[in-house]
Amino acid sequence: MVKILAFSGSLRENSYNRRVLNVAIEGARAAGAEVTLIDLRDFPMPAFNSDEYDQAFDENAARFQDLLMEHDGFLIASPEYNGTIPGGMKNIIDWASRPSPKYSKSVEVFKGKHAAIMTASPGSFGGIRCLAHMRGMFTIMFVHVLPTEIAVTFANSKFEGDGTEMTDEKTKMILQDLGASLAQMISRTKPST
Repeated sequence: MVKILAFSGSLRENSYNRRVLNVAIEGARAAGAEVTLIDLRDFPMPAFNSDEYDQAFDENAARFQDLLMEHDGFLIASPEYNGTIPGGMKNIIDWASRPSPKYSKSVEVFKGKHAAIMTASPGSFGGIRCLAHMRGMFTIMFVHVLPTEIAVTFANSKFEGDGTEMTDEKTKMILQDLGASLAQMISRTKPST
C-alpha cells in the first residue's frame, strides 16, 4: 500500500493551509493511499546550528526522519511568509536533511520520494510565491515534486467560518485530485515487494 506523510508548514491552530491539506488528504485516501497527518508543532527543534549539530543530533529531528523514511511520499501545504516558506518549516527540513546516527547520508530520508505541494492565503495571490521555493528546496533533495501545484486564493471565502469543510466545490475537487494524483504516481513508480 502507498504510504503518504502529510504536514502543513503553518503552526497556527486553525490555518487555511491545514484545512486545504485535509481536502487533498481526502483525495489521496480515496485513491487507496494510507495517509499519516502530523503536526510540526509536535517536533520542536532548536534553530539549526552546525556547531550544535556536530555535538548531538536533535531527538525530534530523528523522530521526524523516521517518519519521512517510513513513507513513500509527502503531501505538503505551506503558507507564504515574506514571499517564501515559514522559518519553522525550513528549520525542520534543514535538520531532517542532515546525516544522523541512523541515516548516514545527506537527504537520505527524502531521496527518490514523491511530493505534492499546495498553499493557501486569504489574499489574491494565494501564497503562490512560496511554491517555487518549496519546489526548489525539495527538488535539490531529489524529491520528485508533481508538476501540478495549487495556490488557493481567497481561502477565507472557501470555508464556513472556522469550519474544516470546504464550501467551494471546484477548489475542493482540484485539491482532492492533487492528493489522488500523488497516490497514483507513487503506486505506478513504487517498486513491488
